[in-house]
Amino acid sequence: QVQLVESGGKSVQTGGSLTVSCLANTYTYNGLCVGWFRQAPGKEREGVAAIVTSAGNTYYADSVKGRFAISQDSAKNTVYLQMNNLKPEDTAMYYCAADVGSLCLSNWSRPMFAFWGPGTQVTVSS
Repeated sequence: QVQLVESGGKSVQTGGSLTVSCLANTYTYNGLCVGWFRQAPGKEREGVAAIVTSAGNTYYADSVKGRFAISQDSAKNTVYLQMNNLKPEDTAMYYCAADVGSLCLSNWSRPMFAFWGPGTQVTVSS
């Protein structure tokens, strides 16, 4: 089974930066589509970014292009989401999710991933 756990969420001020991490279990890391999603109270879950772990292809939501960057450290089976110039509207529970690598090639932003982590809270205050 694919197992995921997020870490790094905390409270930051507007304009600040923060990196959250998603650790995948060692034996299932390669060949995955790993996505970052977020959900704020009263709103639907939305896709933020995704990466194909085997090839490194990346994808971003229009709302975060130029501010967020998704990356990975294959040696640590970890996917990172670097968030810069944070805004109050970025406040949400951030989840990482995983599915077969091919999912990244078609409609990755829809929350249809098979496996999910428990989430990490990111709060941006003004």
